[in-house]
Amino acid sequence: MTAKVVVLGALDTKGIECQYLKDLIEKAGVPTLTVNTGVLGESYFQADVSSTRVAELSGTRLERLIADYDRGKAVEAMMNGAIKLVKELHHKGEVLGIIGIGGSAGTTIASAAMQLLPIGMPKVMVSTIASGNVQPYVGMKDITMMNTIADISGLNRISRPILTNAAYAMIGMVQGELPKGEADKPVIAVSMFGVTTACVTAARGYLEQRGCEVVPFHATGIGGKAMESFISAGMISGVLDITTTEIADEVAGGLLSAGPERLEAAGRRGIPQVVSVGAVDMANFAGPDTIPEHFRSRRLVKHNPTVTLMRTSVEENRLIGESIAFKLNQSSTKTAVFLPLKGVSALDCEGMPFYGPEENKALFSAIRNNLHADIELYEADCHINEESFAIAMADKLLTLMEATHNQEEL
Repeated sequence: MTAKVVVLGALDTKGIECQYLKDLIEKAGVPTLTVNTGVLGESYFQADVSSTRVAELSGTRLERLIADYDRGKAVEAMMNGAIKLVKELHHKGEVLGIIGIGGSAGTTIASAAMQLLPIGMPKVMVSTIASGNVQPYVGMKDITMMNTIADISGLNRISRPILTNAAYAMIGMVQGELPKGEADKPVIAVSMFGVTTACVTAARGYLEQRGCEVVPFHATGIGGKAMESFISAGMISGVLDITTTEIADEVAGGLLSAGPERLEAAGRRGIPQVVSVGAVDMANFAGPDTIPEHFRSRRLVKHNPTVTLMRTSVEENRLIGESIAFKLNQSSTKTAVFLPLKGVSALDCEGMPFYGPEENKALFSAIRNNLHADIELYEADCHINEESFAIAMADKLLTLMEATHNQEEL
């Protein structure tokens, strides 16, 4: 079977729009495969994969979903069926890309199927909820969300140009050729924050000069989750985890936690890693009025109108250090830890609002006292943003990667 663009939607309520997308894509010479996820009524046109088949793939019957008249149950069943279908098609090499259309239910179904496809495969979701919080639908994947502005109910002067743009976006993605890169380069994941940018920039330059491809991840919670997912997927050769600030948010209750599994993927995958303590001097909250009452006497910095930073305490730094040590102690890979004794962020140095020798002492002592002896620990009498510190970490990572490579060849 020739690879095709999957056009996925409820053809009982969104059939006109799906037909419009299908016709435009096929007119450009790109084959399509239509999938009906509707359960409410007659399909506007005959799909290549019927809603009956999608329901069967989820382990139920369409007649049962109709009879139960349970919207939540129906959405879940069609979502699971769509996921299984797209997974099977992709495994056979029959998916060029996927385009979906829908409201909250349709977006849930289509985006769930999109999320299992690899990064780089074209994914377009035309959705009535694209202007809101799309994180649950996009997840860690490169899904293009297109806002419908008006509701999806027929073709009109608002919906027609939006659907046209969506179709041509998909056509362009499918027909465009990715410029030839240097796929043989080792890929390095680096965590960064605004207050550790100088360190990351110096380390990135050093690694790129030595033939590596560097992928920075913004340590804002979702960035850390994305980095961990890339590592878990086996897409990363080495990890330079300069900015572990998301662990500070996890400990202190800030908004940018990456979850309890942050800093664990590299150890599980056996990926060489060099870890530091960038920006653990701060936890992140929204506007000043959102700071919990018991934190309002703490040192606070208004980063911008929507972000307020709170200096982590001595006790929180002890817990952060213990957490970092505990996680790294579980590692099955070559690991090194670097501690910048003169400050962990741009706000943590003499004259700056988060300068905290006592807090840092608690952090460093907790790591020093709890880290297993077989994990290399380097303590540098400098600030994290000094070039010498950045290059030392980058150089150490290259050494660990080379040692791992040599060991694998034995």
